[in-house]
Amino acid sequence: MREEPPRSGWSLAIVLLVLNVIIFFGEYILADNYGPRKVHRAFSEYGALSLEGLKRGFVWQLLTYQFLHSGLPHLVFNGLALFMFGRPVEMMLGRRAFLKLYLFSGFAGGIFQLLLALAVPQQFGGSMVGASAGICGLVAAFSLLVPDSTIYVFFVIPVRAKYFLPLLIAFSTVFLFISGDGRTSGMRIAHGAHLGGTLFGVAYLRWFYVSGYFATLWERLRGPRSLRPIVKVRFPHGEAWRHEKGGRADEVPSGDFISREVDPILEKISAHGIHSLTERERKILDAARARMEKR
Repeated sequence: MREEPPRSGWSLAIVLLVLNVIIFFGEYILADNYGPRKVHRAFSEYGALSLEGLKRGFVWQLLTYQFLHSGLPHLVFNGLALFMFGRPVEMMLGRRAFLKLYLFSGFAGGIFQLLLALAVPQQFGGSMVGASAGICGLVAAFSLLVPDSTIYVFFVIPVRAKYFLPLLIAFSTVFLFISGDGRTSGMRIAHGAHLGGTLFGVAYLRWFYVSGYFATLWERLRGPRSLRPIVKVRFPHGEAWRHEKGGRADEVPSGDFISREVDPILEKISAHGIHSLTERERKILDAARARMEKR
């Protein structure tokens, strides 16, 4: 991993959540002091993301729109999602990678919605606010990192994460075309931003975050499989990796080392995510990387 995941201390996901709450209620406090119409118009004109704003040079809207919400239900729903998915993703990726994923998913979702608005302004035009695009990126990352975990849709329906992700992409795509002016159940929803944020989350895990020798392993997991059959090996429990017991990695024949040690770890990454690896398994991957670099 590029950065050691935070094991304790403050949570950046909680900081983002608190910041969203402060900005939301701060807007209403200012409205009480300076007039609701004037304040809400200023927040909408300068903070919400829109084609008109970008044409006027308000590029900061790509960031500020992610911290504005249209109402209390909007804030509560996004806040719960940020809390439930943000903290575990932050623990798995580390604070720096988590922040990049969250913010750039928001950027990507906003840009995708704007491109749709540029093509079909009657259907996708208008300003948008909300943290949903960034949260969709977090959901995508969570589903890839912990594919066998359970996500409860509407807090009731259990769905495996590896199935929830394609469902999220499918539903966002479908509603993108059938919701007319973007309204679903009476609410105007930026389905394009949701789809853009989700796809960026997948791309971030697939191409940007996973790099170096992890990228090579990821290619083997997601790309064409090796012709060599996988040898199933039972992992020892509670036992450290001892050089004297199994021999040094560079003394093991290459084919035997890959099939006996590395392939089962790749299967574990595929089933449970990279974060599930033990210290022993990470050492084995380091040895595999060293062998690959010598070739």
